[in-house]
Amino acid sequence: MIRVITIEREYGSGGGDIARRVAERLGWKLWDQLLTNEIARLMDCDCRAVEKHEERRDPLSYRLFKSFMRGSHEGTQNAARMRMVDADCIREVAEKVVKRAGEEGNCVIVGRGSAYYLQNRDDAFHVFVYAPFDQKVRRLQAGGKDAKEATELAETVDRDRADYIKQYFGVEWPDRHRFHLMINSTLGDGAAAQTILNVVGLFQNLGI
Repeated sequence: MIRVITIEREYGSGGGDIARRVAERLGWKLWDQLLTNEIARLMDCDCRAVEKHEERRDPLSYRLFKSFMRGSHEGTQNAARMRMVDADCIREVAEKVVKRAGEEGNCVIVGRGSAYYLQNRDDAFHVFVYAPFDQKVRRLQAGGKDAKEATELAETVDRDRADYIKQYFGVEWPDRHRFHLMINSTLGDGAAAQTILNVVGLFQNLGI
């Protein structure tokens, strides 16, 4: 029985909105902003600090600095007093939250590596949402971004996600064979959500 749906998505494809519709129709918990909030709570930091580092690698300069701190006497002495809010720490906490959500079940989880953390769960169904580039830019503009910012975000955020997945999971994002369904959001959010539910129902009926 499917008890967890993960939704990985290209930036600007509307995956988060589609996930919300799926969760609402099932009456399940949605782990999207809630996941960010929980990570921030566990790390005792501001949500904006988590959002800044989620699903991306830290800059090379920071990684070199952190490596130096770990290897130096001063860094070793100060490590216990330093509250690091960076990609490594956030990833570790995110893994715990995602796996706990998977154990609880009846939830839809958006991104944050959830499809990869839960890949061995028989009760998890994994979806990847994508869209043509111009459609992603238009959606971002509709959400309040100007044309230049929308284009830059559509070009760069997914590169960051690909680097993140490559570093922490050793695969090329999105690593298509991990997903049960890949869906083009130009169908419309409602139609995409219903398609996901239909395919999940088919899996349930077939006992896959």
